[in-house]
Amino acid sequence: MPLRSNAVSADSRVCQWINQREALHHFGTYTGATQSQQHIKPLHWYVACRLVLEGGFHPDDVTPRPPFTVVTRGSKHHLHFDPSKATGGERTVLGGLKTKNVDVVVTKDGIGPVIAVSCKGMTGAFRNLTNRMEETIGECTNLHITYPAMVFGYMFVIRANRVVAALAEELAPDEATPARQLLANDIAVQEGGAPVESIFRFHSALRELTGRRGIRNDVSRYEAVTLAMIEVSGERAGDVLTDFPPHDSPLRLEQFFQTLYLRYEERYLFGAPDLKSITRRLEWAPESPVFGNAEIGQEAFPTLDYEVRIATSA
Repeated sequence: MPLRSNAVSADSRVCQWINQREALHHFGTYTGATQSQQHIKPLHWYVACRLVLEGGFHPDDVTPRPPFTVVTRGSKHHLHFDPSKATGGERTVLGGLKTKNVDVVVTKDGIGPVIAVSCKGMTGAFRNLTNRMEETIGECTNLHITYPAMVFGYMFVIRANRVVAALAEELAPDEATPARQLLANDIAVQEGGAPVESIFRFHSALRELTGRRGIRNDVSRYEAVTLAMIEVSGERAGDVLTDFPPHDSPLRLEQFFQTLYLRYEERYLFGAPDLKSITRRLEWAPESPVFGNAEIGQEAFPTLDYEVRIATSA
């Protein structure tokens, strides 16, 4: 799918409506400082908008707030594109050890945070991946102590930097060991197309942190974890590598959102039917303006990579 021109505004501070390819293309090709988090912000926006369109969560309940409004007529919920309502930032969530700013959060009035998604990205220095595990486990444990019912997802994306070892050897003399090591450390994909060993080890470690089912299960495990490697150059920039993680891995991106919704339904609808009026996920009227052929200024609405939650009955 071709990218829309100017699909992502890199200097925007509020949530934009973009699709997965646009968010990941920005991540894979961003050249600014990563300390600003601008390389990963579009992924936050993508997750927030998907939780509305596919997940059926009211945009008022999502942080950062997506650029939508809901007009309810009778039993029908009409979804409108409204960029004036969009916000940026993160939501501060009370943890058992300390407060934590979380990238994307769904909050229900009178209940608190019900879904949270932490989005992390790494562009190089992949030998340091295992150092992320302490932070990853700590974040999950901290928030689950206070909110054991909260459905917590962890999304980790890695730039699929291709092997350039031969070129590095030609350019760097023998005495320039640190420079050569830095280049080698930034390589994610070997010549044969397989990820480097440090990424395989990271995948194995993350597998042990996913799959939390019930609220009395281990608080250090996430309900859903995904690991994705992103192409960084050429026409495929922004594409997700299809062969890693392995097809039988629970960390595949295509399983991530459906797992979040399933855990949410189990806990907040089936497990608490008296709260259904608050916790039920909305279905959008098929005649909603966002599903037409309208435009965002001079840009067409993004082509979505998931099914929208559309009402099927009158």
